Amino acid sequence: MHSTTETRSIRAYGPARSTVKGTPLEPEELQRIQAYWHATLYMSAGMIYLRDNALLRESLKVEHVKRRLLGHRGSDPGMSLTYIHLNRLIKKT
Repeated sequence: MHSTTETRSIRAYGPARSTVKGTPLEPEELQRIQAYWHATLYMSAGMIYLRDNALLRESLKVEHVKRRLLGHRGSDPGMSLTYIHLNRLIKKT
């Protein structure tokens, strides 16, 4: 029979077991990462759907939107998330 500790350690939906003591991110750092993340998602959406006026300096018009979506930008959010966190780790070392 397995001990309670062994059983708990292999359960997929058990309590999270973090090796980090305290909070991993300071509130200010988390706010900066969140703002950068939102900006990258905004720019990704602009690259997918817009031909012109990506910064919305004027009211959005039909001619600003691409007629056909070409290319693949579905991986942009994942790549941005990876870049953001790897960059954070590089700056800390």
